[in-house]
Amino acid sequence: MNEFTDNTPNDVVRCPMVPIRDVVVFPYTMVAFVIGRPASVRALESALKGDKTIFLATQHDATVDEPGVDQVYTVGTIARITHNVRLPDGNIKVMVEGVERARFVRIEDNGEYWTATLRKAAHTPEPRSRVNALVGRVSSLVDQYVRQYTDLANPETLTAALRNDDPARLCDTVSSNLKIAVEDKQGLLEIFSLQDRLVRLVEVLEIELEKIQVDRAIHGRVKRQMERAQKEYYLNEKIKAIHKELGRKDEKAELEELKQKIEAAGMPKDAHEKAMAELRRLEQMPPMSAESTVSRNYLDWLLAVPWKEKTEEVRDIRAAQEILDADHFGLEKVKDRILEYLAVRQLVEKPRGSILCFVGPPGVGKTSLGKSIAKATGRKFVRLSLGGVRDEAEIRGHRRTYIGALPGQIIQMMKKAGTINPLMMLDEVDKLGMDFRGDPSAALLEVLDPEQNSTFHDHYLDVEYDLSQVMFIATGNVLHTIPPALQDRLEIIRLPGYTEREKLEIAKRHLVKKQLEANGIREEQVQFADDAYTTISQFYTREAGVRNLEREIAAVLRKIARQILSSDDADGFKTIITAEAVKELLGPTRFRPQAAIERNEIGVSTGLAWTEAGGEVLHIEATLMPGRGNVTLTGKLGEVMQESAHAALSCVRARSKSLGLASDFYKKLDLHLHVPEGAIPKDDLVEVPDDVKQALGIHTAEYIDDVWSIALELPLSKDKPEVDRTPVPIWGQPPSGDAPSSNQVIE
Repeated sequence: MNEFTDNTPNDVVRCPMVPIRDVVVFPYTMVAFVIGRPASVRALESALKGDKTIFLATQHDATVDEPGVDQVYTVGTIARITHNVRLPDGNIKVMVEGVERARFVRIEDNGEYWTATLRKAAHTPEPRSRVNALVGRVSSLVDQYVRQYTDLANPETLTAALRNDDPARLCDTVSSNLKIAVEDKQGLLEIFSLQDRLVRLVEVLEIELEKIQVDRAIHGRVKRQMERAQKEYYLNEKIKAIHKELGRKDEKAELEELKQKIEAAGMPKDAHEKAMAELRRLEQMPPMSAESTVSRNYLDWLLAVPWKEKTEEVRDIRAAQEILDADHFGLEKVKDRILEYLAVRQLVEKPRGSILCFVGPPGVGKTSLGKSIAKATGRKFVRLSLGGVRDEAEIRGHRRTYIGALPGQIIQMMKKAGTINPLMMLDEVDKLGMDFRGDPSAALLEVLDPEQNSTFHDHYLDVEYDLSQVMFIATGNVLHTIPPALQDRLEIIRLPGYTEREKLEIAKRHLVKKQLEANGIREEQVQFADDAYTTISQFYTREAGVRNLEREIAAVLRKIARQILSSDDADGFKTIITAEAVKELLGPTRFRPQAAIERNEIGVSTGLAWTEAGGEVLHIEATLMPGRGNVTLTGKLGEVMQESAHAALSCVRARSKSLGLASDFYKKLDLHLHVPEGAIPKDDLVEVPDDVKQALGIHTAEYIDDVWSIALELPLSKDKPEVDRTPVPIWGQPPSGDAPSSNQVIE
C-alpha cells in the first residue's frame, strides 16, 4: 500500500508570536490582515528583522484587546511574511503565507512582545486508498457547496483547490475558504492527522450542505409567504386606495371603531350583548355580501339612538312662564298645566313621563304651543305627523328580514333628538288610519302608556328601549275619531277657538311682526290700526284659530310691499292700515257676521251650528202649504237630525188634542223644514259634544219641536199661555232643566 511520507524532523523552534482575532490562518494559504496593537507591531518588526517567520494563534474572545496566554488557542500556524505596508494611522497591513501547524510549548514575554516556543506537527504515513476516497468525497461535497452556496465571495478559489494533487494542501485550502464559524475552523486546524482532518472536513461540508438545504427550504417557504403577504399587502393597499377614493374606511379599523363606540354608547346589558354578538357576526361575513350590509345598518342604528345622553332640563317656573306668555296669548289652562308639571319636576326627582293631548280646531296654536313648552323646559323638540299613517310598522318598525328594513318613526325621532328626554309631538293623532297592515293606534298604546313605555320594543332594534323620560304631546282636532283605549292614556286639554279680542292681541303681538319680516318690510313703514285687525277677522275670515287671519295680513303686506317699490321715496315710505284701507286692499268682504238676534217670528227659530272649525248662528225656517201630509227636509241634514225632525212632528201629532188641532191636520198640509248653509253637512249628534248638550239641558228633538210649534202657529209669545211641552213616552226620559224657548241658542 502506497503511503504519503514526510522526512521533516519533528523539532522545536522559537519565533515571535502575534495573537489574531476572528481569523484562522491555515498552511498553504495567503491571508491579509492589519496589526495595530503595540506588542503585535513590535513582534512583527522583530520577525521582519529575522527570517520573516511569525507564529499566528487565534484568540478565544475577539473582543479582548490585551489577551492573556490562557485566552489564546494553543495550536496555531507558523507563517512567512510576504508583504507589509505601514498605514498612516500607525497600523501595519501584512500578507502572510501559512507554512505549517504548530503547538506552542511555552510563551515568553520580554516586555515588548511574545516569543513562542513551538513544537511542529509530526507527519505520520497515511493509507493512500483511504485518503484518496476522502479526497474524492471532499471534492464532491465542495462542488455541491460551490453550486448551492450563492454567497461565496471567491468560489474560484475553492474550484481551483479541487485541482490540487496534494491532499493536505487541498484540505487546508478548502478549510480556509469555507464560510463556517471560527471555532469550526480552529477545530480543523488542531487536527494534525491528515485522514482525521479529511474526515472532519467531510462532516463539516455535509453539515453545511444540510444547512444550505434547510436554509433554502426555509427561504423558499418564507419567499412564498412573503410573496403571498406582499400580494395581500398590495391588494389591501389597493382596496384602501379604492375605499379612500369612495370615502370609505378600512374594514378592520372600522370594525375596531364600531367596537369602541359600542363600549362607549352606555347601552343596557341586553342591548350591549346583542350589539357585540352582531359585531362578531359582522367580522365573519364577507364585506360585500348583502347580509353584511343588513348587519352593519343594524349596528349603526343601535349606535345612533341615544342611550344615556340627556338634556339638562330648565326647572325655573318663572322663566318658563315668561316664555309661554311671550309666545302665546291666552291659553291660561294650558299654561297652568305646564307650570304644574315643572313644579312637580322640582319636587320629584324621577316623575313619570306626562302624556298630554291638545284638542282644538285648526289654527289655534297646538303645534307652536308644543315648541314653546320644549323651549320653556329646555328639552329638544321633535315632531312626528301621524296624519294618514295606516301601517303599524311606522310605529313599531319593520323586522330585519330584508335590506330596506327600518326602525319605526318613534325610534327615528329619538335618533333625531339625540337625547333620552326630548319633547315629542305626535301631530294629528285623530287622523290615524287602519288597513290590512295593522292598526297604528293600537301600536301607540304601548308608546303612550307610562307603565309600559320604559320597555318599548321596536321590531327592528329587537331590544327594549326606554321612553319613560320622553314628554309626549299629542294633538288633534276632534276626540271622537281617537279610539277610547288611546284616549284613556291621554290627558285631554281642550283649546277653544279665540275670541275677537284674543285674535286682535295675537295679531298685534305675533302675526304682524312675523309677516313684516317675511315680506321684507320694516316696522316703522307700516302700522295697523285696531279696527283693521277686527275688519280682517270679521269680514275676511271665518275660523276658530288665526291661520287665515295671518294669511290675510300677509296679503295686505304684499300689496303694501308693491306700493313701497312703486313709490318715489321707498326708504321714507310710511302708512297706517285702517279698516277702510283693508277693504280697499282685500276687496269686497267675504263674510257677514250674524248676531244671535231674537226673532220671535212664525216659522223661524234661532240656533247655533257648532263644528270643529268654529260656529255660526242659524235661523232655521219652517213653513206649511196645502198638500197631502208630505214632509220635506232641506239643508243637507244628517240622519240623526232627520230622525229628530220626524220625531218632533210625531210629538205634535200626539198632542194635537191638547193643542187644539184637528186629529187629521197633517193630511191636508205639506210641511217644509229648511236649515240654512245648505252646502254644509249637519248632524247634531256628531257635531255637538255631549257635555255641551248636558250643560244646556236640551235635546235636538226639543229644538226641532220648537220649530214645528212655530210653524203650526202655536202660542209661544209672552202674552199667550205657555204650551205644555212635557215629552210623550216616544222621547224616553226627558233631559233635566227647563226646555228652551224658540229663541234660545244651541251650542
